Parts: sequence; structure tokens; C-alpha cells
Amino acid sequence: MRGGTGRIDIKWKTTTSMKNNILYGIIWLAYAVAGMHSTARAESAVALESLLNEMIDRDAVARWPEPAFTCKQASSYDRRSKTPADPAGWFANNDWSQFIRSEEHQGRREWVMMDADGPGCVVRFWTGGKPAVGTVRFYLDNAAEPCIAAQLQDLLSGRAFVQRPLAIENPKQAGNLYLPIPYAKHCTITYDEKDPKDPAAPPQQRWYNIEYRTYAAGTKVKSFSMDDLKSVDVFVTLKILSGRRPRMVRRRSTLDTTLAPGQAASAALPAGPAAVYNMELHLDNPDAQSLRSLVLRATFDGEETIWCPVGDFFGSGVGLNELESWNRTVTKDGTLRCRWTMPFKTSATFTLLNLGKAPVPVTLNTAQSPWTWDDRSMHFHANWRQQNPLSTRPMSDWNYITTTGKGVYVGDTLCVFNPVSDWWGEGDEKIWVDGETFPSHFGTGSEDHYGYAWGDAHLFQGPFANQVRCDGPGNLGHTVVTRTRSLDAIPFTKSLQFDMEVWHWKECQVGYAATTYWYALPGATSNRGPQSDEAARAIPETPGVVKLKDAIECEKMPIVAQTPGLAIETQTGGLTAGGWSGGAQLFVRGRKPGDFVELKVTTNQSAPSKLTLYATKSWDYGVLRFSVNGKAVEKDFDAYNATAVTSGPIELGAHEPKDGQFILRVEVVGSNLASKGTKSYFGLDAVTVMTP
Repeated sequence: MRGGTGRIDIKWKTTTSMKNNILYGIIWLAYAVAGMHSTARAESAVALESLLNEMIDRDAVARWPEPAFTCKQASSYDRRSKTPADPAGWFANNDWSQFIRSEEHQGRREWVMMDADGPGCVVRFWTGGKPAVGTVRFYLDNAAEPCIAAQLQDLLSGRAFVQRPLAIENPKQAGNLYLPIPYAKHCTITYDEKDPKDPAAPPQQRWYNIEYRTYAAGTKVKSFSMDDLKSVDVFVTLKILSGRRPRMVRRRSTLDTTLAPGQAASAALPAGPAAVYNMELHLDNPDAQSLRSLVLRATFDGEETIWCPVGDFFGSGVGLNELESWNRTVTKDGTLRCRWTMPFKTSATFTLLNLGKAPVPVTLNTAQSPWTWDDRSMHFHANWRQQNPLSTRPMSDWNYITTTGKGVYVGDTLCVFNPVSDWWGEGDEKIWVDGETFPSHFGTGSEDHYGYAWGDAHLFQGPFANQVRCDGPGNLGHTVVTRTRSLDAIPFTKSLQFDMEVWHWKECQVGYAATTYWYALPGATSNRGPQSDEAARAIPETPGVVKLKDAIECEKMPIVAQTPGLAIETQTGGLTAGGWSGGAQLFVRGRKPGDFVELKVTTNQSAPSKLTLYATKSWDYGVLRFSVNGKAVEKDFDAYNATAVTSGPIELGAHEPKDGQFILRVEVVGSNLASKGTKSYFGLDAVTVMTP
């Protein structure tokens, strides 16, 4: 471990943690033995056991897959999306409950989510939406009975027979299943949930993404069965995914220095063939700027395949954010670890470049092991792109990366800077492989791609999907999400294009920074080169939430009377940061003139006091009349504006409190001719009470 010299010594501990090391050593030995047996069997058939071993073999993804396969996605994307030539359809957003068809099974109507010929394997299943109380069924090889029938949310959240983290629930009812489901001939997945009001209607508010492999015709695949699941030692996979696999250090290369602004330092590794399997970078008390402006570069066999800010490369993104994933770890002491296997035939060089304005002390260690270089061996790539400002209107596809050559796409990290609290991530991923005319991956939302749902601001960790930063309130400020692909890695033989829709609820200027991770045979290229100016740019600060002096927040006031059935809520989305006191308002969805709400404004004043209201003006707001303790304010207030803005102070006059309180009544009495919708909405921010 890191000591006073500033270097990292990788060695077995002889403290009480030795028990854990022995345990993981036993697990790794079991994995290695199982892997040898499964490799022999894999020559005749792909099976559940061989797939689980492949999932936890970090070296496997660094070679072109054998047997070869394609990876595609079945999802509930909006079926109006057909071509970029039709923007209205291409960015259509009704991407839920878009099932392929319905089928009758033993008197049940089941809705088909996926229907694919084999040989193949389901490798990732995500769902989100309202609580999934219905049943999901897997029918393999055209069998009349499903091999799996389970409550959907239980199966995908680890509450059924698949344990965490092979099934893991992230915030807001988002379930992720990583248990591979192989099939020899065919796979149909259905969902059965009846609407009591309309039993013939498809289940509502059900979003889903299912990724699956298709092997070449003739590939032998043993179809999944519950008996196979019981016979396979899944414990090994679960423990390795939940921890770290120990490996013996064969070689180490260390870079230990302080980089002045503009300075670079390089370390050449011992000659290959070899593979880097562990990299550790330590920074003392790093801030967001040093993590962005310190760039990692790597050259393998004469090709520079890595150019990326270190924070983004390791999945920390903007700032030091704790991460625990399958391939990367970030700890709060400033240690960043990467466990991607990086083979090279003859030579490898790592370089750290400081593009910032302050010196950065760095310690970089890499651990190597022998590697048999063959015609399936691939170099590891990591590329970075940033754009800020990026307009959210008109909607667009923002390109993460486009590659040429032969390789496998294995993950990405996205950093978003959002100047408002509104949701930024309605956009769908679109992945085009080998010149497809329509993307073989067309998702249902940016957060769905990263394993969660509904733009939830809660942080979460898992081996393959993580949200490590979300400033808030709402989705304001910086967000960092990352995804690692294991069995759901995407091979390409000629090219791969990864686009993400920029689909924001609000018209504004955001910032995107995407890191992409992929392997490729030597000679592959991409459209992503160094962005030194972007890496050197100052990190934007999350706008602060203002608080008006002596303000009483309207969203916290008791409602003493209102029009029956009137929808009233606390709103944070749609409010530009820094404008609304407390970052929120009381939002009233008025339906017509005459709708009103009465609020209790509590004060410690006993003498007549001057009241000032702060409200909102927007495109669907009405004309308002105010009264305090039954006394009408002389002038009505037109709350219309083409965009949402703060009203500024609205003087309500001087009034005498009754029993230490004022009753503020707000009533819709008309509308501006330019207002839209019901023309009767209104928003109330805060009130100040001052003695004359």
C-alpha cells in the first residue's frame, strides 16, 4: 500500500485482512479450475457456465470473441422513429409499452418484448416505469412452456432466484438482469400484466431494453434451464463481481513525480508481448480541475490509443467521486484504479500531461503479466470528447465516437453540466454497427442506458452501472454516470457509431463530456483526437440556490383553502438556477378563471406590516388578483411571459396581522391573449414581511 515515499507497493497484507485475501484466492482458484473445464466444453457448446466464466474473465474481452457474435437490442423505443430525415419521428419520445405483438398462452394474453432467432443469448435486461407487478416469461426454442416465469421486478432487482449483483435494482424501480440466458434456436420474452379497466390493453408505463447476442449459424449453444442454474456454482461469479480478483504481480512500472503546468512525464514498460492488467494513479487532494486537466496518454506498439483526462478515464468524471465498478475504482483518498486488460505485442508507453495552471504531484503504477499475442489480440482504446455549450434546441444526436476497424465496444462515461434543474436525459442511445441502415441499439432514455430511471438524483454503485455524482436540487449542476459492458460488449467488423440524443425538457445550453472504452485490432481509427483546449478549460461551477433575505417560502406555507380538485405542487424543475428563492416555488395548475388558493403567512410582527410577494411569469400563466386578510390589492398582476422568469417584487401593501398571521389569497381572474394552454397556471415563490 502507499507509504510515506509516495509510491505504491502491491503485495499481500499480513494483517487481519489476510483472511479475505485467502478467501478470494480460493475463489480465484475455483474460477480458474472451472474456467479450464468450461473452456474445454466451450469447444462443443456455449452454455450458462462458460458464459459466467467469460463474464469474470478480464482477459477474454481483450481478444476478438470466439465464437464470434453480434450484439443487438430489443427495446420499447418509439416506433415512429424511422429515419433522421424526419426529425419529428426520429426524436419521438413515446418510448414505453411499445411491444412487438401479443400472443395467447393458455388463456393468457402476453405481450412480446423480444423475439429473436438463435443460436444466441440474452445478456442484459433492463426495465423501468411504474412498479412491474406482472410476470415475465422466457420461451426458448419454441417451447410451449417458459423456462423462466417470474414477477418482473423481483427477477430484475435480485429479489427472486437471481442474486445481487447479477440482478440489481437502481433507484426508482429500475431493474437490471445480467444473468446470461443462452438459447440454441429461438428466444421469445413476454410480459403479462392485466389492466383491470381494460384487460385487452397492453401494460402501461413499461420501458424496457434487452440486449442479446446472436452467434453464427451452426454454433452449438446449450439452452438455459433452471436445472443448469442449480448445478452451476454461481457463488464464484457473485463474489468476484462483488470484490476484486487477486492476480500475481509479474512486473511493475512506476512514475512518481510532480508535473509543472504544461509538463509531461512518460514511463516505457518492459518489452512485450505482455498485458497491463492493473493501473493505479494516486493524486494528493485532487480537485475537479486537476482531474480534468491532467491527461493520460498511452501508446501500444506505436499507436496512441488513449488520450483522456484522468478523472474521466477512471470513471470519476468531474471531481473526485467514489466509484466501485467491475473495471474501475475511485476512493476518497485520491487513488484511482483501472483493471482493463491492455495487451501489447512489443512496446507500451504511458504519459501524464498537465494542461492545468497548477503543479500536480502524481504516482502512477502499472502491473503486467505475460500475454500470448495472436491474431485475435486487441489494443485497448479510451477516447474523450467535450462540448460546452451544447444547445438543447433543436434536438440532435450527439456523437460519442465513430470508429473504423475491427473491435469491441466495452463502455462509456458521461459527464453532464446542466444549468437548470429540469431533466436533461430523455435522449436515447443509437448505436450503428458496420454501416447499418438503422441502429441495432435504439434505447429509451439516457438514464436507462446507464441502468436507472426517471432521472433519479440518488447515487448508486454496481459492477456494470453507476451514478457517482448528481449535484441537485433536481438535476441541476454536474452529473456523472458510467457503464461497463461485459457479456453485452458490442463487436464490430468495420465500424461503430455511438450517438446519444440531446433531449432536454428545457431549451438551454448544457455541457457534455463523453469517454468511450473499446478494443480493436491494430490499425483501427476513430474520429476522436486530443482536445487539449477543452481539457484545460475551467470546470463550470454549479449555480448556487439563492435565498431571499427574510423570505417566507410559499411552497412551505400551509394551504388553508383552495378550489376543490386544484393540482398544487412544489416545483424545482423548470426554474433557472439562481432566480428562485430556495430553488423552488409553489406551482398551481389553474384550470379556469375563478380558481384560487389561500396561504397562511405566519409572522412574529404584531403591528401593520408591508408584504412583498415574489412570483413567476411564464407562457401558460394567467392574470392574478391578490388579497390579504380579505382586503384586495388594488392592481391585478399579469403573470404571462414567453419563458419562465421571476416576477421581481410585487408590492401587496401594508396590512395588520391577525393572530400573528396573514391570509394571502391568489385568484385567477383572466389571461393575456398570448398565454397558452389553460392560461390559468401560476407560481408563487416567497413573501417578505417588513414593518414600515
